[in-house]
Amino acid sequence: ITQMSTGMVSYGRIMDIIRQDREPLDTGSYRPDDAPRGEIVFDDLSFRYAGEEKTVLHDISFAVQPGQVVALLGGTGSGKTSLVNLLPRFYDYTGGHLRLDGVDLKEYSRSYLRRHIGVVMQEPFLFSRTIRENITYGVNREVTEAEVIAAARAAAAHDFIESFPQGYDTVVGERGVTLSGGQKQRITIARTLLKNPRILILDEATSSVDTETEGEIREALQTLMTDRTTFII
Repeated sequence: ITQMSTGMVSYGRIMDIIRQDREPLDTGSYRPDDAPRGEIVFDDLSFRYAGEEKTVLHDISFAVQPGQVVALLGGTGSGKTSLVNLLPRFYDYTGGHLRLDGVDLKEYSRSYLRRHIGVVMQEPFLFSRTIRENITYGVNREVTEAEVIAAARAAAAHDFIESFPQGYDTVVGERGVTLSGGQKQRITIARTLLKNPRILILDEATSSVDTETEGEIREALQTLMTDRTTFII
């Protein structure tokens, strides 16, 4: 009886997710062939989550030039992550305007935006596959071994990868359980470097590692940020 009760609750939660409509990835009237320059303008922008009456972001206006680095500071729950989540259209803003290279963000397809936006999160996520497969995940193009190694070197990950008996063919376990926090983070940085996004979001990317590892990751992030429009939370 206990197992049935637990199973039915789990089944209900899973079906709630399965029944969700898939978001349209390719809708949008503006379809540029090239990568964006990275000029972003928030114009009197407001946002609230669906079904909520409370407005999370109020009348935000600022402009970001291509290649500029912008720091977003604020307490927990102040809306920093909500703001940057509007850029890849994880959510759509509900008031004002948000423009990329002079074009309203809603005119771009989600697939185009996510192809050119890279995110390094506080909690890196790795799959139970090889290190090579984790680095190349989501790149959506054929990559050479030399490109994978170059990205790992730039992320200060190549040396510790080579120290493993199987090197880049090492299976890291579910969520990268066999690696340290700093090692996982550097692999996700290598993944983002290989993707080569024009716009970069660093969401507290060094807050979960020790001071020495943070220094190494900061050096890798400096490489990653070069000539990219970057938001740092």
